[in-house]
Amino acid sequence: MLGRGLAVAAVVALADQLAKAWILTLFSDRPPGSVLPVAGFLNLALTWNRGMSFGLFNNTAALNTIIFTVLAAVIVAGLLVWLRRARETLVALAIGLVIGGAVGNVIDRLWRGAVVDFLDFHLGQWHFYVFNLADAAISVGVGLMLLDSLLARTRAVN
Repeated sequence: MLGRGLAVAAVVALADQLAKAWILTLFSDRPPGSVLPVAGFLNLALTWNRGMSFGLFNNTAALNTIIFTVLAAVIVAGLLVWLRRARETLVALAIGLVIGGAVGNVIDRLWRGAVVDFLDFHLGQWHFYVFNLADAAISVGVGLMLLDSLLARTRAVN
């Protein structure tokens, strides 16, 4: 399972970085704050997140890069231990998604000084937080971990 999880993590981190490079190129000659409508529910909107989830602590403090990078490294280390012990494909996939997403965002913090976010889903005038592929992978990975936990309880009861 270790190999499967690490392969998923590598694919997620690579896809995330390729998407961010494409977005940065796409927005390179556009004025700040530009929004590109894609569908009635999705825009591309380049934002820089120096904080954490949902824009918390999003300021220019250089300390954020250090704190959030160290925190991500500790979480990834714990997830690698869990992945090494994993016996279920679903768990390995979930952990790989979270690791890949965390690595993708850490690369941004170290290389660019902030995380590149660009997916702006909305319903009419209500906009969800702008996020990226790494964030989506982390969310799906955590959701799969919760699903596995529920399935494990069902298996234990039966």
